[in-house]
Amino acid sequence: MLDHRESILVEIQKKRELMIDLAQKRGLTNDDTVKCSQELDQLLYQYQVFFHRKPTKVDHQKNKLNFIYYTSNNRIKMVH
Repeated sequence: MLDHRESILVEIQKKRELMIDLAQKRGLTNDDTVKCSQELDQLLYQYQVFFHRKPTKVDHQKNKLNFIYYTSNNRIKMVH
């Protein structure tokens, strides 16, 4: 059985894969892609809060960052 940390990491990976798939099929600005990206942001934020440190005011403001972009050859790449 997975512990809480492993469970969140699995959720993050699944959400990341879904977001990439949506972005490739529907585009980066599609509502479903953006919603999925925001959900991934929340999972990453939860992971940070639970397992790394207490968030600061600046962290809350940065919580809405997107984590994908197009490379020069129009392929989608994750930003870590």
